[in-house]
Amino acid sequence: MELNESKLIEREIKVRNLRFTKEVSETRRSLIRWLALSLGIINPGETRLGALSVLDSLLYFQFNQRKDPNVPELMEYISKSWEPINEKTLRYHLLQLKKSNIINNSKGQYFLLQPSNGEKYDESAWVSYYFESEIAPIKEKLLFALKELKNR
Repeated sequence: MELNESKLIEREIKVRNLRFTKEVSETRRSLIRWLALSLGIINPGETRLGALSVLDSLLYFQFNQRKDPNVPELMEYISKSWEPINEKTLRYHLLQLKKSNIINNSKGQYFLLQPSNGEKYDESAWVSYYFESEIAPIKEKLLFALKELKNR
C-alpha cells in the first residue's frame, strides 16, 4: 500500500543554523535579516523588505517596548524605520508569521507566541518556548516510529 505523503504533513518547520559573523551584528537590518533567515521566514537571496520590516517591528515592540502592538502602531514603526508599507501587505506578512507559528494575535494586537514558562517579553524565554513547542511534537513522533521499527 502506497502512502499519500503530502497528506501526512501537518506542518513544516524551517530553521537554519547560520554562522554569526561580525558583519551580521553591524546593523539592526543585518541582524533582522539573519534572524529571518534562521527562522525560515525568508530564503537565501530573497530581497523582500516587507517580511523583514514586519519581523523587525514585532521584535521591537515585544522586546524593546514590552507591549503588543496593533496594526496602526506597526505601520507607524515600519514607516519610520524602513519605508511605508500598505495595510494589506502588512496583514499578509502577519498572516504568514501566524501560519509559521511565530506570532499570534488577540483583540487586534499582535505578539510573539507566549512562553508557558517565563516572562512574556523575555527573548530567552521566547526562543526556548518556540523551539520546544515546534520540535517536541516531532521528536515524540520520531521516537514512536523508531520504537515501532525496532519491534518489526
